Amino acid sequence: MNWNTQRHPLDRDICVHIFSASAAMVGVCITVIGILRVVVSMHRTDVIGTDLLAVNTFLYLLACLLSYWALRTRNVQRNHRLERISDALFLLALTLTTVNAGFITWAVSAS
Repeated sequence: MNWNTQRHPLDRDICVHIFSASAAMVGVCITVIGILRVVVSMHRTDVIGTDLLAVNTFLYLLACLLSYWALRTRNVQRNHRLERISDALFLLALTLTTVNAGFITWAVSAS
């Protein structure tokens, strides 16, 4: 059995996971921004976490759109390239989510 024929279903599966997880994380980021704005207005302080969450939301959205494009394309080379880019963006956004959690925890506990 050829290695490329085995790889194609796995790649599509990865794109589906990136697409669904990043779409869900866009919603999570928007929700946290809203909650954080309420906390910030109650404490009368400003938090850099809301700005970082906005950037984070766009990274998840880009990962979502690129993985969707990879699912829709018929060109195998383009599929692999888009998949790698969306995978890297998703991991970057996931790392930024962890950094955001630290900033938000520090800012809320400091005030």
